[in-house]
Amino acid sequence: MLDTLITGGTVVLGDDVRAADIGVKDGKIHMIAESIPSALAKNVLQADGAYVLPGMVDSHVHLSEPGRAEWEGFETGTKALAAGGTTTYVEMPLNALPATTNRDHLQLKLEAAKGKNYVDYAFYGGLTPSNLHEIEELADAGVLAFKCFLSTCGSDEPGDFQNVDDYTLFKGMELLASKGQLLCIHAENAEMTDGLTEEKIKAGALSAYNYVDSRPIVAEVEAVSRALHFARETGCRLHLVHISSAQAVDLIQAAKADGVDVTLESCPHYFALNADDLAEIGTLAKCQPPLRYANEQEALWDRLLHGEIDWLTSDHSPCTPDLKEGDLFSAWGGISGCQNNVDLMFDLAVKQRGLSLSSFAKLIATAPARRFGLTHKGEIALGKDADFVFVDPNQSYKLSTEDLYYKNPHSPYVGRTIDCRVTRTVLRGETVYTWAEGITSNARGEFQH
Repeated sequence: MLDTLITGGTVVLGDDVRAADIGVKDGKIHMIAESIPSALAKNVLQADGAYVLPGMVDSHVHLSEPGRAEWEGFETGTKALAAGGTTTYVEMPLNALPATTNRDHLQLKLEAAKGKNYVDYAFYGGLTPSNLHEIEELADAGVLAFKCFLSTCGSDEPGDFQNVDDYTLFKGMELLASKGQLLCIHAENAEMTDGLTEEKIKAGALSAYNYVDSRPIVAEVEAVSRALHFARETGCRLHLVHISSAQAVDLIQAAKADGVDVTLESCPHYFALNADDLAEIGTLAKCQPPLRYANEQEALWDRLLHGEIDWLTSDHSPCTPDLKEGDLFSAWGGISGCQNNVDLMFDLAVKQRGLSLSSFAKLIATAPARRFGLTHKGEIALGKDADFVFVDPNQSYKLSTEDLYYKNPHSPYVGRTIDCRVTRTVLRGETVYTWAEGITSNARGEFQH
């Protein structure tokens, strides 16, 4: 007897998209067939003509707990992820206090997460100038990958995250290569962006376009190039996060063709918004790297549609409303967006630009699951976890503040009409969210390592 039968949907099965029924048993995909009798299942879920896709694997999320739970905690953040169709996420080692830079700090994170996650989760470890001697122990303690910053980050608060210098980057990559660990890098040249920022502020040049110009594409490209050189020398597995420019994509693809073990991600906000939107919306759309000019955005779209971007992440980086006050240089640089990864990009990429459903599923789920070794996640196939998102392409809605599950419900997408809707999210065979009812289960997310 099956626990659950999913019927009435169009299912995305790798490169095959077809009407099919899915049988779930013990949280796993047990059967896939053209038709499965409902009498074989204890529970029947009607997809009602929606597309059934693998639940999103969002490998770039900041939830800020412990230490800054007022920005976003596990409970509110994972409700938002569930409502957006994400079933697994990997949480960054910042902006929590203390940052996840050693085994003890990881244990604090694990304790804080218990019983609060509505979807499955994993954690990064951090690489900073102060923890080279703790990297190997942290790698053995259950983190899924490591993260470092080439741009300036952190604060003077004890335990906060810090960016690396070139010595730390090189030595850290040597250590991580010896452990077979993946290093994820925020790639912007710190001296360039810090100097240009200071120049703009001193001149009183504080507009949206001034902010974009203070973090130019060349700063991203130089940092990416440096990271790729170090990866060649050390053999470290490399992933470049939130890439915002076609030039950087081209550089990474060339390195990949040359044998470097490297992947890259980008984020919905770089495709949905550009510098003109930043000028209109203001600080809610501030991020790092910044939103790019319209012509540069179109070049990035070209790379996405030609399969040159490995996957999509939210880089959900929330904060309290007061931190978004002020001008574009002084306000917090992060976008709250994880609730709208799937529907926004389905609308923009699949409906408006003709990206195939198979390619979309790989971007949101299959590629990150494989890269991070989440072997039971990321695709609809026999034996995999029964993680699904239902997307109805025939619905349309205008996003409102009331729709958001975030601790601080603000987003640059509020007021935007999205021409599809996430109607159901299923985690290991159990519905955790429906559009009609909201969050429908308890916090049953499990730690993945």
